Amino acid sequence: MTTDEYESNPTGPLVSDAELDRRLKARRVENAVSAFGPLALVNSQRIDAPQPVWGVPGLWSPLPDGQSGLLVTAEASDGILVDGDPVDGDVIVAGADAMVASTLVFDDHTRGTVVRVEDGGYALRVWDSRSEAVDGFQGIAAFDYDPAWVVPARLDGDEVTFEREGESHTLEVRREGKALQLIFSDATSGVSSYSMGRFLFFPPSEDGEIELDFNRAVLPPCAFSYQFSCPIPPARNRLDFEIAAGEKTVLTVDGDGLH
Repeated sequence: MTTDEYESNPTGPLVSDAELDRRLKARRVENAVSAFGPLALVNSQRIDAPQPVWGVPGLWSPLPDGQSGLLVTAEASDGILVDGDPVDGDVIVAGADAMVASTLVFDDHTRGTVVRVEDGGYALRVWDSRSEAVDGFQGIAAFDYDPAWVVPARLDGDEVTFEREGESHTLEVRREGKALQLIFSDATSGVSSYSMGRFLFFPPSEDGEIELDFNRAVLPPCAFSYQFSCPIPPARNRLDFEIAAGEKTVLTVDGDGLH
């Protein structure tokens, strides 16, 4: 998922807030089932020593310290393509942090990416556009759009402050690409929305005056696949009242919550 989905109105001022909300929700659904959407992630395996990876062929090994990516060892019959070329022997797969990341294809519906993990190692992520989660996906349940949840706020460094029913709340934020990210939970978490909380992205402001549009609160990637790690909201971001706005949960074709 990308943060710029939730930064500004890309269609101009003539589109109503409710219509913009509808379009953004449609884009979220499209992204969820895309080839590298969160429902497609079926494995994320850290590579610390030569080892096989569940779901795909090849032997995967770490590279020397300071070098981006992984080494794959395979035969041409395994059908692995790196940067469009068949692997027959040893090939380096550059990570997403490299100047140019490698493309990695296993078959017509399975792809791979190599990502750096927090302590400096690398993991192989396997994406299957025909995964069980994709096939069983019905949609993303969300609260109805409510303009009352467009809240004026004040940004001061890595904190944002807003008022709700006469009470002031100061929450921690962090930078995520061009946007700022708020990771929060509330009284709907684990009841009518995803238990681990939700994300809200918003643009920075030069004068510190911003709006928090909680109608744009989104589910974290871990709500779609357990292969993603799930960030825990900081203590001060765990709100004791309901924020009945934004996304609730991922729905399966049976109408149940996925997680």
